[in-house]
Amino acid sequence: MLEIRNWKLEIIFMLHKRILLATRPLVPPWDEASKNFAYFLGKEVKNHLLTLLTTKTPLADLPESVHTEPLFESGHFDFSAKRNLFLYLRRMRKEFDITHYLFTPTIQNTRIIRWFAKPSGKTIQTIATLRDDIYSDRQLKRLFFADRLVVYTDRTKEKLIQLGFHNVIRIYPGIDLRHYAPQAKNEAILTELGLSLRDFVVIYPGEYARLGATDMIADAFFDFFRENPKTNLRFVFACRMKNEADAEKKQEIHQRFANAHLLDYIAFSDTISDMPGLYNASDVVIFPVENLKGKFDVPLVIIEAYACSKPVILSDLPQFSEFANKNICVTIPKDSGKKLIESLAYLKENEAERTRLGTNARQFVTDHFDLKNTAKQYEETYSAL
Repeated sequence: MLEIRNWKLEIIFMLHKRILLATRPLVPPWDEASKNFAYFLGKEVKNHLLTLLTTKTPLADLPESVHTEPLFESGHFDFSAKRNLFLYLRRMRKEFDITHYLFTPTIQNTRIIRWFAKPSGKTIQTIATLRDDIYSDRQLKRLFFADRLVVYTDRTKEKLIQLGFHNVIRIYPGIDLRHYAPQAKNEAILTELGLSLRDFVVIYPGEYARLGATDMIADAFFDFFRENPKTNLRFVFACRMKNEADAEKKQEIHQRFANAHLLDYIAFSDTISDMPGLYNASDVVIFPVENLKGKFDVPLVIIEAYACSKPVILSDLPQFSEFANKNICVTIPKDSGKKLIESLAYLKENEAERTRLGTNARQFVTDHFDLKNTAKQYEETYSAL
């Protein structure tokens, strides 16, 4: 049987491409958008030979066409990890037909790749966000060097075309619809959060220090819980802490609610390995952010919540226009705590509307963000280079 499998791999090797996914360390837990996408893409692309960059922790459920390289010591993408990545790119640059970069380009890492680790084969950059909030048009032109540029939205594609790039395609980031799917509330997850099946649970899977939503959300719920002490609504800050600023903001919020004796109404979830379980433990997911600075053009938490058939409340950012409409979500003005609470109150009292939005959202993701379709488009892109 082993000889047969190796023979099959030899056929793939001769007919298709050797692809390196140049990424941050791909290790569990799968709770961060960039590594989630690279890992699930690696699992789904089967018509080319892929190399994924990992630690010594084995990755499960990978096809035979995938090789894992234990390049990193840990899951942290720190200075040491970045050094290991660039040294590997230089050392192995002749070994791959295509190097596919899936980390956010910066002036520094782009310069290193161009002058120190330029591959001999073809290249692809998946550009999850332009960061045109910190880079000028002139700087953006220097960041993108690959033979093919892949972006997440038509909006970003138009921007790059205006900058003079004509090698741009849009491929929506896919998610595994078998993994992110509707399921019954997991009582163990609720218990871990200090909640119960009787509670109407609202979660915010955002960030504490970035995106400009934390203070508005905290103010809105602080006032709501003081004015409605008998409510069964409970709120979860489902935000990962990435740095000291996040830790300080979390502590500030915790202390504020503690001083007002309102901690029974809220919970904090820093890391949940079972993200589908967390989405499905909620009744409504909110993402009413003020901006997307540093965030992907398509925040995957929105798409994942949709896939779990959850009603989602979004702010009216123009970046959301490609995946937000009245049939799949609720949209409110950004920085409006009043509208946030009003929308939640309406959804809480209207189960039929929650069901309608959730059903439509799941279908929307099936039509546009299915990982299988995303993988197929990447396979076609690899083959065309």
